[in-house]
Amino acid sequence: MFRLLRHPLALAVFLLGTLPARAQLNMEEHDSKPYYFGITLAVNQSHLRLTHSDIFLHQDSIMVAEPLKTIGFNVGLLANLRFNHRFDLRFNPQLFFANKNLSYKENYPERVTEKKVESITASFPLQIKFKSDRIGNLRVYTIAGMKLDYDLASNKGLRRAEDLVKINKTAYGYELGAGFEIYFPSFIFTPEFKISNGLNDVHVKDPNLRYSRVIDQLNTRTIVFSIHLQG
Repeated sequence: MFRLLRHPLALAVFLLGTLPARAQLNMEEHDSKPYYFGITLAVNQSHLRLTHSDIFLHQDSIMVAEPLKTIGFNVGLLANLRFNHRFDLRFNPQLFFANKNLSYKENYPERVTEKKVESITASFPLQIKFKSDRIGNLRVYTIAGMKLDYDLASNKGLRRAEDLVKINKTAYGYELGAGFEIYFPSFIFTPEFKISNGLNDVHVKDPNLRYSRVIDQLNTRTIVFSIHLQG
């Protein structure tokens, strides 16, 4: 699945090559349904976009502070409301399992330190879906929307140790993506690629925390490759 995240277009081409050559249309009645549901299985690549603080420029103990990209997975449900033959409204709540780690290069003593920022996030995206015409048993679509995230593993309330980087519980942002709907006789197989960017700063600033005071802002960023199974 990690390789699929890196090559979503190659997967789509492979899937198209497996479709039957016959002209029979599968699930013709589905196009007129006012709403339908599905499930989502996905892998994600997550990290925090980091902006350094003024303190970072005026100290010499921490020379580098940078985010690390990590791989995780997510599961969710999907509800799709049909507006017309071009536009749908889609709600796709998901549970994300992905750490957002940070790396520090220090001078005194000279070492590289990795801070693990654990994250279990309940995400609630609401999207507008723009669909192409159906070509046989294939349809292409794009999505755009907003999301609200709630981090169930947030360490905002912890008070122990000076080596914490505290992350807020809530984040909001926007999402853009595209995918293919491939119609089979009894279900729709939908590979999708999506980029999700956080708009608010999730860093809980604390000048008493050594690894936190060199950071000004942290914003979430996630790349997701999903498989939706729709009925």
